[in-house]
Amino acid sequence: MYDLVGPLYRRAQRSVEQGLTGDGLSVGVRAVLTLLHRNGPMTVPQMGRAQAISRQFVQRMVNEAAAGGLTESVPNPAHRRSPLIRLTERGRAAIDAVLEREHLLLRQVGGELTDAEVTACLRVLGAMLTALDHVGDD
Repeated sequence: MYDLVGPLYRRAQRSVEQGLTGDGLSVGVRAVLTLLHRNGPMTVPQMGRAQAISRQFVQRMVNEAAAGGLTESVPNPAHRRSPLIRLTERGRAAIDAVLEREHLLLRQVGGELTDAEVTACLRVLGAMLTALDHVGDD
């Protein structure tokens, strides 16, 4: 699985970088928008942990998204110095369009796959991700 997931990820990333999705979003901004779409408002550190990437990189992507009017900061009742980042209406429309386009493309790939096979694949990939959550922790 690991031998297939790496090349799959890199090809998908290259597709986004080459503009084949037609949305004009960088890979990093798209990742931020997807996280917020799936999870609702989050802090920058939460997004970094969720994607296993540095807080600094996430902050740059959040800044880029905010400059484009796709996200906004709102007060965080749980932590005064770490605001919540949320999608704006424009950001929600942008990521909805991206995800719809991707889902249309994905429906054409592997047309012979059953819902049960896709569900099993998601379960296995989720278990693999969970198993690696603490690798490298002290």
